[in-house]
Amino acid sequence: MKKPIKRHEALKPLSREHHHGLLLCWKIRQGVKLDVNMARIKSYTDWFRRHYLDPHFEAEEKYIFPVLGNDHELVKRALAEHRRLKRLFNQEADLAIAMNSIEEELDSHIRFEERVLFNEIQAVATEEQLADIEKHHNGIQFSDDDWKDHFWQN
Repeated sequence: MKKPIKRHEALKPLSREHHHGLLLCWKIRQGVKLDVNMARIKSYTDWFRRHYLDPHFEAEEKYIFPVLGNDHELVKRALAEHRRLKRLFNQEADLAIAMNSIEEELDSHIRFEERVLFNEIQAVATEEQLADIEKHHNGIQFSDDDWKDHFWQN
C-alpha cells in the first residue's frame, strides 16, 4: 500500500478542492449508472464549474504553476488539460460523451496533479513561494447543500 503524500500546508486547500472534484466524478458515474437524464447532470456540472472549478483552475494558474514556470513540461501538461476540461464542460452537444469524458479526464487530471505535479512543486518551492500561495489562496469552501437535484442519490 502506498504511503500517503505529506502535503505542505500551503497546498492543502487545493488538495481539498481536488477531493471535491473527485466527488464530482463519482456523482457523474452514479448519475450514468442510475440512467439519469444527461441534462440534469450537465446542469450540476455547469454549476460546479462556475462556482468551484473555474476559481480553482485560476488559483493554480496564478499562484501554483509559476513556481515551476509555464515552460515546464508538467505545467504545460496541466494547462493543456485545463483547456481540454473547459471545452468539455462547455460542450452542449453529445452530453453523454461529454459527461463521460469529464468524469474520466477530470479524475485523471486530479490524480496527475496530486501524485506528480504538486509533489514536484512542493520539492522545489521556496518558503517564500509557499507563503505567497498560502496568502493568496486559502481554499474555496465547498457546499452543494442548496443544490436541489441530488441526481446521484436517485
